[in-house]
Amino acid sequence: MTIRHRITLLVILTFVALSIIGGYAVYQTRASAHKVRQVTEGVVPSALASADLVSQVKAVQIATMTLVYAPDDTVVEQALDNLKKLHGEIDQSLARQAQGAASDAQKGLVTQARESVENYFNAINDTAKLKQAGKTEMAQAFLFAMVAQYRDELEGVVNTLRVEKNRQKDSAIATLNDTLSTTTTAIALVTGLAIVLLTAIGALLYRQITRPLSRMQAMMSEIASSQDFTRRVPVGRMDEIGHSIVAFNGMIEKIQERSAQLKQKTADIQAMLQNMQQGILTVVDGSKVHGEYSAYLEAIFETQDIAGRPVMELVFGESDLGSDALSQVEAAVDACIGQDAINFAFNEHLLVGEIGKRMPDGRVKQLDLTWSAITDESDTILRLMLCVRDVTELRELAAEANEQKQRLEMIGEILAVSQEKFHHFIESSTGFIRENERIIRKHSQADSAAIAELFRNMHTIKGNARTYNLQYLTNVVHETEQRYHDLRQPDVARLWDQDGLMRELERVREAVDTYAQINEMSLGRKGPGRAADEQSMVVDRAHIRASLRMLEAADPNDPLQLVAMRDAVHQTLRLLGTEGVGEALGGVLDSLPSLAAELGKPAPAVRIDDNGYRLRSPAVRILRDVFMHLLRNSMDHGLESADERRAKGKPPAGTIDIEVGLDHNMLQVTLTDDGRGLALQRIRNIAVQRGWITAETYVTDEQIAQFIFRPGFSTAAQVTEVSGRGVGMDAVQDFVRREHGRIELRFTDERKGAEFRQFQTVVCLPDNLVVDGFDLNSVAADAVDLPAIDAGERSASRDGLSQADKV
Repeated sequence: MTIRHRITLLVILTFVALSIIGGYAVYQTRASAHKVRQVTEGVVPSALASADLVSQVKAVQIATMTLVYAPDDTVVEQALDNLKKLHGEIDQSLARQAQGAASDAQKGLVTQARESVENYFNAINDTAKLKQAGKTEMAQAFLFAMVAQYRDELEGVVNTLRVEKNRQKDSAIATLNDTLSTTTTAIALVTGLAIVLLTAIGALLYRQITRPLSRMQAMMSEIASSQDFTRRVPVGRMDEIGHSIVAFNGMIEKIQERSAQLKQKTADIQAMLQNMQQGILTVVDGSKVHGEYSAYLEAIFETQDIAGRPVMELVFGESDLGSDALSQVEAAVDACIGQDAINFAFNEHLLVGEIGKRMPDGRVKQLDLTWSAITDESDTILRLMLCVRDVTELRELAAEANEQKQRLEMIGEILAVSQEKFHHFIESSTGFIRENERIIRKHSQADSAAIAELFRNMHTIKGNARTYNLQYLTNVVHETEQRYHDLRQPDVARLWDQDGLMRELERVREAVDTYAQINEMSLGRKGPGRAADEQSMVVDRAHIRASLRMLEAADPNDPLQLVAMRDAVHQTLRLLGTEGVGEALGGVLDSLPSLAAELGKPAPAVRIDDNGYRLRSPAVRILRDVFMHLLRNSMDHGLESADERRAKGKPPAGTIDIEVGLDHNMLQVTLTDDGRGLALQRIRNIAVQRGWITAETYVTDEQIAQFIFRPGFSTAAQVTEVSGRGVGMDAVQDFVRREHGRIELRFTDERKGAEFRQFQTVVCLPDNLVVDGFDLNSVAADAVDLPAIDAGERSASRDGLSQADKV
């Protein structure tokens, strides 16, 4: 028999007893039938129903505990059905109490009880939702918090109602006793028997319900407080209480299993932390290091004092981080612990990934740091986990490998350049560096002319380095050039820092010296190179032998022949040590295909007509620097892309012509290309924008062309590695003027006022920098009637005297 059946039996027996008493009283006296009916059918049942209401509340409590401690969803559903039924029964009981309310106090208590019932079952429903969501621990907490509060409130109201009903019952019975004095004895006997029977049933119910519930509650509380999950609550009978105990014991068994698994996993984690070759720690509230960490962490930080120390002191103390970075790390750690996981995503970029930490003996370790957040079920960050790796050796090996790789790349770059060209490049770059050093030391404050010259010299070094594809040097020079470029800007305050400029210049010098040392020490290439020396010696020997033959063939008695021979020897000696234009510009011309590929254009055809003229060493140096700029400008600004040229009916690849001549005692080297021409309209617009002229000012095409020689002028749409920094023609003009020369632009068409006009760039230098190679044969032929040079020597001499070829 279940508890519910026992309670029902008690109610039935009580009702039967009262019915017998009432029937007997009616039989004894019809006069008091109405009052007896009120007592037996109204007041007394209502009072007893109030006691039944208390039992129903207890039943709800039991069903609620069954719900919370249910081992599976089936039991949960059964408990919910039971609670729903009990809710209806309580509502019915309260309705009966409301009907039998004999006073305003009883009506108020019934209303209050209904409100408490609703609050009680709402709390139970919330607990059921937590249980159904799998949050058993929170459901248990909610049971002992909110549900218990409303249960106590309801029990208090029901008990008060029961007391009030009992008081009403007692009053009615007293009144009835006064009026039924004649039936007192009989009713007392029947009532006594009923009381005995009800007492026996109550004692039985106490022994089977109340006492087991109290014992179960005590044992459950003891197990929960002691955390001794090996104990179990004994099961007396398999009624509702027995099923609840079985469910509780099953839950304890599951907890015991989970505890054992957790203990094993904890042991496994501890073993991993003690044996893994990586430093792992967790940062808890207060930015302290948790007591559990990997043993290898002690080897990394070389200390056993780790647990409980501030993470900023242990990890970042004596590190290479600045105060600002340290503040950011500390703020990020504080902003994450105890907060939502999204805070870690927002602040993760402030948690540095690598530091250099100085050890007590002065060694610096490179430590790699990896951060991650440890969160709970609600995505709240409980701890920050930090993995630390000592990557010092790895970084050293990587740096060494990178250094070796860079050295090999530099060797490859050097080997791609002939020994002679590389030697000339090193000499030229060294000269520009010395000139920049002189300028920096000379000026203690910013000077526009000095800055412009510094920039031009550095730009020339970079252009030459790019010509020979010396990539590492190009990058270093580009950084220094950028510093000079910033100093040239009118809207930037000029901070002339001699020491800083000298340090940057020293970086360029070291880069140039590195290339020179690799060339000499690793490759064994010293001086201008044997090939160039041998070629020069072959040409010089051919000239000397030709002069000796002419001297031997001359008649010593003929003064005219002697004078002619003297002039011929003089001319021969003048040719010694000279170079043709093609030889002088060989490095620049060799770089044009790679430059064209960089610009997305086909490589141009270059035609050189030197007319037999050869250049002395100063002219060679100057023309190399000058034509480095001129040819790059021609490729970038002059020659169109292949598609544009096809659209204009031109061949895809452009043509560049270089011609050498003498005019008015000046060496003239003329550069012409078949590109679009000089962009006069764009040059004029730039001049107007910069305030050099107004929009209404009339200027000729020649005057517009002169604007390109102004410092900082450029027509490039954007800054690239090739052009756009406003250096070029002003540098060319400066180079030429240093040698007492000039540079001119000459238009070759009659399209005055056109947007584009064809032109020639003419570089004029003193004629003492050039030698006419054809004068040797002409003088010899005038002096003596014989071949000036035999066939073999003429070939060797001719190769060194003139060029009229295509490159």
